[in-house]
Amino acid sequence: MTQLGLPETIGTCLFDLDGVITKTAAVHEAAWRETFDTFLRRRHGPDFRPFDIHDYNEYVDGRPRADGVRSFLASRGIEIPEGLPGDSAQEDTVHGLGRRKNELLLEKIRNEGVEPYPTTLRYIHEVRRLGLKTGVVSSSANCREVLRSIRAEDLFDVRIDGLVAEQRGLPGKPHPDMFLAAAHDLGSTASASAVFEDALSGIDAARAGRFGFIIGVDRAGQGDAMRAHGADVVVRDISELVDWE
Repeated sequence: MTQLGLPETIGTCLFDLDGVITKTAAVHEAAWRETFDTFLRRRHGPDFRPFDIHDYNEYVDGRPRADGVRSFLASRGIEIPEGLPGDSAQEDTVHGLGRRKNELLLEKIRNEGVEPYPTTLRYIHEVRRLGLKTGVVSSSANCREVLRSIRAEDLFDVRIDGLVAEQRGLPGKPHPDMFLAAAHDLGSTASASAVFEDALSGIDAARAGRFGFIIGVDRAGQGDAMRAHGADVVVRDISELVDWE
């Protein structure tokens, strides 16, 4: 293993955004919870079963917005119209609920701000100092704005996010296509790339793409599940991979 805690064969590092670089996973969960609870209360009345952290981790975390809506509603046996990407946040369609979640997310980010994980940024600086390539791979359509807000956009040679995925027709996590596109754009291969993920869907994507090393960043007590899904190593914080001294 190198001083970065990675196999010698790794020359490219691909980082998820929410929960790995920034402390926004909890903000996403809160926005999803408010979106789905409002919908479920309206549909089933006051005795509805609320959206919970298991639902977030299993059906939503790391997935593109529309996929998250479809996955969660399917888990409850609920079917709603697909709608259109331009649907308003007031419409009970897949795209309408996705828009509502994004509006709530942006409102929470504006009110609460975005905070990075300093140890992740330090690690990325060290990765780049040692000459490895870096990419950010996120289902979020707000990835660039979030990176700019923490002054980290220049830390990545390639960005494959929700907007880029839509433009290129790339399916989102748990499919491997976004990670594979990032590796390709960096002139690398899956086998020579490490993936840093906090979402089970992202780990599934990395495993499906046969990436060379998969690091599960366990922010929510999912270590055993991450290993079961294919993580090669699980850490509570990226600083555990290195000896800063």
